Amino acid sequence: MNNNISPQKRATIVSSSVASILVVVKLTIGIASGSVALLASAIDSLLDTLVSILNFFAIKKAEEKADNTYQYGKGKVQAIAAVIEGTVITLSGFYIMYVSMNKGLNNSEVSLLMPSIIVMLFSIVITYFLVNYLLKIAKETDNIVIKADALHYKTDLWSNGVILLALILVYITGLDIIDAIFGFFIGIYIIYSAYEIIEEGIEILLDKALEDEILESIQNIIISEKEITSYHWLKTRTDGTTNFVEFHMVLRPNILLLEAHRIADQIEDKIISLQKNRRWVITPHFDPYDDEEINEAMLHGKSILEIERR
Repeated sequence: MNNNISPQKRATIVSSSVASILVVVKLTIGIASGSVALLASAIDSLLDTLVSILNFFAIKKAEEKADNTYQYGKGKVQAIAAVIEGTVITLSGFYIMYVSMNKGLNNSEVSLLMPSIIVMLFSIVITYFLVNYLLKIAKETDNIVIKADALHYKTDLWSNGVILLALILVYITGLDIIDAIFGFFIGIYIIYSAYEIIEEGIEILLDKALEDEILESIQNIIISEKEITSYHWLKTRTDGTTNFVEFHMVLRPNILLLEAHRIADQIEDKIISLQKNRRWVITPHFDPYDDEEINEAMLHGKSILEIERR
């Protein structure tokens, strides 16, 4: 495999390949057996394949360097992909619920139970290894798309276990309605699992601040510098790959620019060390006095003359 491929993109290639294998196996046995739970799982695996392919192109686009048109880069493409992935998962959950209710009403029978059980065992084993691999890459890269993919396949692991249990119960009891009931609740669980993926993607698109723990660490780094008398207007956000930080720090009015720049460099190095697997864009602003009130007034459309008249 090409060594130039990033761990994130390699992870999407692996997940889409695994999902494709599961689609073929589940769909073949699912159609032959008539198991709604197994067919639901096959549909979910098909969506997994499509989403993983989408994630590959999202990561590829996000890794492109900033240019004159997109000066902050294209990292938010990953958040868009996460929202799309969560939406697709939600729709698949509703479809599974619909198919389950339809089967329950029509009292359809399940055949080829033993092959179906073997397929689900195979699916659980291969999904387990995939989840652990994706979690490893997610931890190394802190990438929102890979985290979403890992969470998705983790829910698949649980739903596959439930489907296996349903098939075993049908095999033991001969009650085909169990398959429909389990399929319905799997649909609900899939919808629930998608919420977290959509929420995180939307938060990034809305420029939510970094986590409280990171924010507190940044504040401590700034105030620990003895040459800084105060700071204000600390703002943070992330696009899922790059963290953006800007703040105003108040220094002595007569401090040399060279010294002020050295202080800013030290602060930036300490902030970057908080999350080394993320890129950082840090923009400090030097103030000879605390002008927070002026900045706030200007933010609300007031001119400097209007502020001075006060």
